[in-house]
Amino acid sequence: MIAGNLDLLMLLGLCLVILMGFPVTFLIAGLGVLFAYLGWALGVFDLSLLRALAQRIFGIMTNQVLIAIPLFVLMGTILERSRIAEELLEQMGRLFGTLRGGLAVSVVVVGALLAASTGIVGATVVTMGLIALPAMLRNGYGRGFAAGSVVTAGTLGQIIPPSTMLIILADVMSTSYQQAQYAQGLFTIRTISVGQVFAAALLPGLVLVALYIVYILFTAWRRPDLAPPMPVTLDKPPLGRVLVILLPPVILIIAVLGSILGGIATPTEAASVGAIGALLLAGLRLAPGKSGWPVWLAIAAIVALLLLTALVDLRLGRVQATETERIAINVAFALVALLVLGIGVCLVRAHRARILVGVVTRTMTISAMIFGTIIGASIFSLVLRGLGGDARIESLIEALPGGTGAALFFVMLAIFVLGFFLDFVEISIIILPLTVPLLLSMGLDPIWLAVLIAINLQTSFLTPPFGFSLFYLRGAAPPEIATLDIYKGVAPFIGLQLAAIFVIWLFPAIATTLPRLLF
Repeated sequence: MIAGNLDLLMLLGLCLVILMGFPVTFLIAGLGVLFAYLGWALGVFDLSLLRALAQRIFGIMTNQVLIAIPLFVLMGTILERSRIAEELLEQMGRLFGTLRGGLAVSVVVVGALLAASTGIVGATVVTMGLIALPAMLRNGYGRGFAAGSVVTAGTLGQIIPPSTMLIILADVMSTSYQQAQYAQGLFTIRTISVGQVFAAALLPGLVLVALYIVYILFTAWRRPDLAPPMPVTLDKPPLGRVLVILLPPVILIIAVLGSILGGIATPTEAASVGAIGALLLAGLRLAPGKSGWPVWLAIAAIVALLLLTALVDLRLGRVQATETERIAINVAFALVALLVLGIGVCLVRAHRARILVGVVTRTMTISAMIFGTIIGASIFSLVLRGLGGDARIESLIEALPGGTGAALFFVMLAIFVLGFFLDFVEISIIILPLTVPLLLSMGLDPIWLAVLIAINLQTSFLTPPFGFSLFYLRGAAPPEIATLDIYKGVAPFIGLQLAAIFVIWLFPAIATTLPRLLF
């Protein structure tokens, strides 16, 4: 009986040891190895399957899509440490604060902007928890309402592109889509790209932002004591100041997302542009009283290089290059030299401001955690497949009455429940490869399905007891905010997440229109 149910015991053991507080990265890899040898001892697992581990790990570390993750993390960390988030919160709070619920609205707006420019949930939640939450409490906001607004706005970084979750999800969905087509006997295999998933998630992300703002304004109208307006004596910031604070991250967002959605650059290339752009913005902000001409020259060089690339063939080593192309190549070398000079100046300023070491260390830590978890989850899923877990799950889904709709509902419910205990990386790498190929073989649109799953996975950051955003805010919140206040405050927003899933389920065009137009 034990030998025939090792796959179920493996999943149960995963939930139990997570409840004991062990590090997830080492936990899932260790469980995989343990159950592999246990299955071998009971005669239900072939140890030769473990020979595929080296190839899997090599494939993860050389995956061109996943390489974008450290670059996006670097971009977000630079923007966080250069205090762009603090200035945005301050100015938006003064802009909207005189409305009922205006501070909460400003938190959601800034959360959306930071989501599109940083994509790091932890950094956004902690930053807003340290800055916005005390201001909301001083102004008389309800503790639960204020905490729920902050923690939910911080999770927008997982659904609004670019985000690490969407990158991982796009890679998993692409592989699952190919498997589904192979299983159907198709010879012409189609795939989906990160750009398509980014495009599909953009409108649903904005729908979520709209739902949050409508809920906040409605609650403030119905319960004025929960979200009173700020004193009208507070001066609103001048328009010029707002534009100075707002435009740089917006331009960076357009440069990164626009290059991906427009097909100009791959996600990895766009992420590198974003990281350099964030460093240049940080260089301007960290030394406002000093001469900014090297940085402005570097920014101008980037624009000129983009124009040259669009107009002239700059490939090196060509014998047939025309005189005009040779001149353009030499000009490009000069522009690159200006760019390197500007980057060097920004690195020196970041070092003198004592943030460079912190930025590099945090980027390395987050990237290592993500890749370590992906590798551990890959080991776990390989052993789970070897024990027959994939066949059991497929037979369970196929046996469900109600066809495709029931199968999709069951998978979405399973993801939602697992989100109470597991991180999005473990769910994406362990559970999705076992369930998504079967759903796609039933004829579901992979882009639409990716968005539904993305919003569901985003909810895992909010659901107790292991919602990561809850932990982030608990560490940054003032002492008067109790953990129960955070749980109560986030409950309505979890309902809004589920409502968004329902809306996109009923109206798939919200997710599929933009990628069909662009790709």
